[in-house]
This record gives sequence, structure tokens and C-alpha cells, in this order.
Amino acid sequence: MRPYVLLSVATSIDGCIDDTSGQTLVLSGPEDRDRVDRVRADYDAILVGAGTIRADNPRLVVSERGRAERVARGAPEYPLKVTVTANGDLDPGLRFWQHGGEKLVYTVDRVASSVRTHLDGLADVIDLGAEIDFGALLDDLGGRGVGRLMVEGGGQIHTAFLSRGLADEIHLAIAPIVIGQHDAPRFLNPANYAGGPTRRMRLAETRPVGDVVLVRYLAR
Repeated sequence: MRPYVLLSVATSIDGCIDDTSGQTLVLSGPEDRDRVDRVRADYDAILVGAGTIRADNPRLVVSERGRAERVARGAPEYPLKVTVTANGDLDPGLRFWQHGGEKLVYTVDRVASSVRTHLDGLADVIDLGAEIDFGALLDDLGGRGVGRLMVEGGGQIHTAFLSRGLADEIHLAIAPIVIGQHDAPRFLNPANYAGGPTRRMRLAETRPVGDVVLVRYLAR
């Protein structure tokens, strides 16, 4: 059974997830970062694309409080950390690999062997074949006991899940910032989305979290 998939993102008012400065733009405030930590602690696995790992160098872990809550309910101390790469460009020195618990890398057959060698035991590497098949990725995670998957980006990854009809829920944290740059990366890229522009998602919640607004949509 495939896991329940949550897309989690913070954006500017104009839908951007970063600016073009080359420095990571902090969109969420401390209250929203605390909310994200609580959500992470509640999920079995967290997924980010390799581009996000290179750009942001995240640890992608949960707080001491969250780890204690996980252990108390019989879960591993950390959620499984997952990334996806089609070109194998993964730096083993980045913080993603040095913190937290188990890690998985999904990749394609032409680079799978080199990724295994390059990461040298830092993660299990799964070969998805000639291309990244996100449905097969979810099938594999489900077979590993992952019931709930939190996807934290970036835009290419969010687009892949939502356009293929693989997302169940969206957490959209809107920051009081306007970026306005034409080339700034966005939450979603142009694609043929399941259901097209006539399909309306169901609004589940809207609430302020510090100076951002959280909007929860049920995608299917």
C-alpha cells in the first residue's frame, strides 16, 4: 500500500520558494518552523530532491522533543530521510547525510552504481530503472512500512507528485513577503496537473502561525 503523501512548502505571497540571490531565503518564522517540526515528527519519512539538498544543505531532522515523542510511541527516533536524483550529483559531505537516522536514495540505472560508491554506505540506494517513476518510489516506500510521507520540495519534486495525482494533502505556509523576480523558483512548475484547472481541492484549514498563514488543502 502506498503511503499518504503530504506536500509541505513555505512560499511568498507571489508563490516563490526562494529568491535569486544564491543565499537561502528564510520564509517561515519561528512559530511555523516549530509547526513543521511537529509535523515531521508525526511522519514516517521525509523526502526532498537532490537539488534542495545542494541548495539549502539541510539537516532535515526533528527536535529533541519530537524524537522523544516518536520513541514513546514505538517509532524510530528519526523519520526515514529520502532523496531523489537522476544525475547522481550528491555531495556526501553535506549535512543531510551526517545527521538523523536511516537514509534512502532513489535514482536511475545509469548512475546507481556510482551513487552507491560515492555515498559509501551513507544511504541505501534504490535503482528505479531508466527514469524516476514516482509511483514505483511510493510502492517501494510502502513495502518498507512507510505509511506517511512528508515531501518538502523543491518545486520540481512537488510538481512531479502533484501533476501525477500522487499527493493527498498540501500544507501551504504563505509568508508576508513579495519576491517579484521573474526567475525566482516557485512552489509548482508548469505541468499537466491531474484534473486540470477545473478541479477544485477541498480546503481543510486556514490559520495564522506567527506572521505566516497556513493553508491546508486535501488534494484528493
